[in-house]
Amino acid sequence: MARDQYTFIDPTQLYADFEPKKQHQPEPGLDAELTPKADLGEESYRGSGRLTGRKALITGADSGIGAATAIAFAREGADVAMSYLPDEEVDAKRIAGIVQDAGVTVITLPGDLRDPEYCRDLVAGTVEGLGGIDILVNNAGKQVYNEDLTTLDDEQFDDTFKTNVYAMFWITKAALPHMKAGSAIINTTSVQAYKPSEILVDYASTKATINAFTKALAQQLAPKGIRVNAVAPGPIWTPLQVTDGQPPEKIAEFGEQTPLGRAGQPAELAPAYVFLASAESSYVLGETLNVNGGTPTP
Repeated sequence: MARDQYTFIDPTQLYADFEPKKQHQPEPGLDAELTPKADLGEESYRGSGRLTGRKALITGADSGIGAATAIAFAREGADVAMSYLPDEEVDAKRIAGIVQDAGVTVITLPGDLRDPEYCRDLVAGTVEGLGGIDILVNNAGKQVYNEDLTTLDDEQFDDTFKTNVYAMFWITKAALPHMKAGSAIINTTSVQAYKPSEILVDYASTKATINAFTKALAQQLAPKGIRVNAVAPGPIWTPLQVTDGQPPEKIAEFGEQTPLGRAGQPAELAPAYVFLASAESSYVLGETLNVNGGTPTP
């Protein structure tokens, strides 16, 4: 039976056939090589014009949550600028095609978010290619597990913070002069900000930082009519998990610890981003929307 995001369904039975196996990919990882495939909403997301005429920049838009959000935004009527690493071109090309099929404008702007010049050029390219920017989704992230802080090298710590925190700062700072009242900024944090795993010290630290950044900036920009919020995913099936985001031996049981007893899919995140981007959330600022399968958070 065909379904969309509005279909009445038992969430414990959704994706009942999802059975991940032990696997590994080198960073940054590809959806094209993920087994089983992640659900990005390609067949299920149904738009209703909630973002018609909007102009969105999404980082990490080639796969996972970013790709699902790009598809949803496009089907809701928004033009989309996609940021991703050059090594992820095969995934990005597929998503760009799906976005274009929705009848909106899509531009692809590959590069490395650890480079401040690329981050600034990314915003400039979005404004030039789309004619403006009024939705910013800071979503791209780096997660590599480490079991002993004494072996966590400076390079990984630095790369994690540059990708997850510095890029958000650089991009947001560059975008603000172009954003008018009614615009929305959405940052991707994580359940790790509240329940940090012992093997994700650097990653969890960046996500807690993103939460604080979101709440502080929301207060600063509220008088200007620009809303800042965050989405905190739980265990979601994306290439991040199989590129040393988790130990390979834990992949087969990924997500089973949640109250729903399963991992989430990127398609289950997209509606949260649509809500926070749309005028429906006009009185929502500085909020972190948890999409984590029922795990209690503060």
